[in-house]
Amino acid sequence: MADITEEKVVPEAKKPLDEPQLSDPSSQTPPTELTAPYSIYGRKERWILVAMVAVTGMFSPLPANIYFPALPTLAEAFNRSVEDINLTVTIYLAMQGCSPMLWGPLSDRYGRRPLFLLCLLILAGSSLGLALCPTSAFWLLLLLRAVQAGGCASMIALGAGLIGDIATVEERGGYFGMFNLGPMLAPCIGPAVGGALSEHLGWRSIFWFLLIVSGGCFVVVLLFLPETMRALVGDGSWTPRHWMYQPLTPIVGRKRSSDTEVGPGQVDDSVEVKKRSSVNPFHLFVYPDILLTLLYTGVVYAVNYTITSTISSSFAATYPYLSETLLGICYLSTGLGMILGSTITGKLLDLDYARLRRKRGLARAGDDSTEEDDDDFPIEYARLRMMPTLLVIFVACVVGWGWCIQFGTSIAGPLVLQVILGYTSIAILNTTMTLMVDIIKNQSSGVTACTNFVRCSLAAILVSVIDKATQSRLGYGWTYTLLGGLCALLLPVLYAEIRWGPKWRMERDRKKVN
Repeated sequence: MADITEEKVVPEAKKPLDEPQLSDPSSQTPPTELTAPYSIYGRKERWILVAMVAVTGMFSPLPANIYFPALPTLAEAFNRSVEDINLTVTIYLAMQGCSPMLWGPLSDRYGRRPLFLLCLLILAGSSLGLALCPTSAFWLLLLLRAVQAGGCASMIALGAGLIGDIATVEERGGYFGMFNLGPMLAPCIGPAVGGALSEHLGWRSIFWFLLIVSGGCFVVVLLFLPETMRALVGDGSWTPRHWMYQPLTPIVGRKRSSDTEVGPGQVDDSVEVKKRSSVNPFHLFVYPDILLTLLYTGVVYAVNYTITSTISSSFAATYPYLSETLLGICYLSTGLGMILGSTITGKLLDLDYARLRRKRGLARAGDDSTEEDDDDFPIEYARLRMMPTLLVIFVACVVGWGWCIQFGTSIAGPLVLQVILGYTSIAILNTTMTLMVDIIKNQSSGVTACTNFVRCSLAAILVSVIDKATQSRLGYGWTYTLLGGLCALLLPVLYAEIRWGPKWRMERDRKKVN
């Protein structure tokens, strides 16, 4: 059974009907840790929870990408240059990288559900302010965009934390595949939606749209999402009495309220929450295995983001016959690749992990009887062994995309490459997020916040210089050849993680025990 770091004894829940029985039900022996499930939620219930947080995860990149087609319109409305308006994009990316470093650790301390509600409330309020922002107050536009990013950027870290709460190591690959669909599809559908709204209803309609959808998501979370943090609810069978942790209309885990009786001495939410210390996620950067994982994840994401952010401008210059609507549709090819990569890679991760455990003769992951074996299990190899192939394909497509734009080839060329780029980029992100939640078990939101911090920071740097690079003598071809070469330099980093990662992880775990 996986580690549970709560400070109180959490009563064990009855096994849901759709979970396999691991012991003879007629036995009179009381349940032990070997027979208790990791979570009381059945398989269907876990998928419902992941689907809900996948929708919330869309709100991390969506406000940034839905905004791209309206930049020239905003420049005219605010009587500013496009370069000035681009400051709103830079500020957004900076806050998107920094804010999860606060919200992630807070969710590991106070729970997932309260932070989901608070972040959605901030997103809705800032969207309302942006929709009403006077064009004479450019400073207010910058401020509200920063607040908007601060509210929505942490959805990915919170969602990763929830998956770590409800899923064992063997199952996380598939769940992360579903969850990453939301954050990775938003950059593809966002520009198409934003372009249509801006063209037909004006730029303010973009923020009214964000207000409506974020408000609707807030209602869904308030009604249906339960608290899952294991330090608060264990395997999900313990029910905190504070209203903030209870869904108004529970649709999952309904057996919990009837099967588990909470005694008066078991509940003191304020005391229990205060007892848990808040962990600074920045300390994770001192661990070499975490640092290397963050490095190659951040570089790949940043390079892919530069392509996504320049599709509209590069296609408009190279294929001038495309209308604004068709330019938005061109983003959908990347979305197709992401759908394929998210679903296929997640399943492959789970199958590969289970196969390697069977090959080593190990039992199901998470059993206390196999805890020592789990420490020795090469989880880094199990997760990363497909990564070199994915990285080589990604590099080839980055270089190819740049030269397709440079020579003005048939539009089918870059569109096909965008499908492969979408597949490989989300496959790499899914793999690294799953690995980091596996090896930093009790700080799933914190480590995901670190991932967001690194990749958004690097993306902000590249986006700020990509236009100057492509318009210089380098052009699109050599610019993306250099970026592809930068990604290729990550291959030794991957092999170093596979080779020495288990040693670094076990040394870190021994220090924690001592």
